[in-house]
Amino acid sequence: MQHRSVSDVMTREVVTARPDTPFKEIAALFHRNDITAIPVLDEQGRPLGMVSEADLIRKAAVLPDPEGRYPGRWLDAKDRARAEAETAGGLMTSPAVTARPGWSVPEAARVMDKHKVKRLPVVDEVGRVVGIVSRRDLLQVFLRHDAAIREEINHDVLGQTLWLAPGDVRVAVQGGVVTLQGRLPRRSLIPIAERLCRAVDGVVAVHASLDWAEDDTESRLEHPRAYHAAS
Repeated sequence: MQHRSVSDVMTREVVTARPDTPFKEIAALFHRNDITAIPVLDEQGRPLGMVSEADLIRKAAVLPDPEGRYPGRWLDAKDRARAEAETAGGLMTSPAVTARPGWSVPEAARVMDKHKVKRLPVVDEVGRVVGIVSRRDLLQVFLRHDAAIREEINHDVLGQTLWLAPGDVRVAVQGGVVTLQGRLPRRSLIPIAERLCRAVDGVVAVHASLDWAEDDTESRLEHPRAYHAAS
């Protein structure tokens, strides 16, 4: 089974800033390149942090109303210092949360979800930025055609991994949703088949209606020592 990696979906031409890049230049970079965030790099090309539109808009949020009806948003000392910063070094969120080129798409997605970020600078083995990956980039796997998903499940999962005969399990894919119908030689293979199918790039969900020839789960429960020794 082949999985797309961060290297396959990332943007390689990265728009970046230095710690001394001025506020207005950052705003211009966003506008010219139609982006919403940039990594801030040190002299060796390693990410120090990220500056996003949210970091820039904070400056406007703390300004008082021109007519004096609203004093501006209250911020603690740290956030106020960032709101009043004039360069990327003061505006950025740090440290930068990064990814590696060889990570799988699910790995990168888990890191994004854990840290509640929308993009990750991609760094090489010495920490230098070689790309950037966004949520939209990771969602590319779900653009995969149903026919390609079905072919991979039939060949790689059922044939090459589980060694099932053609026709033992029928596979249907509609909108990335996989349906499995048929008969497996052992009941314990059902969750394995479901898990392997779910790991195929582009799969949204797996619904299985599978029978089995031998219920090996009962024998394992009845003879726990034998199962432990075999495993």
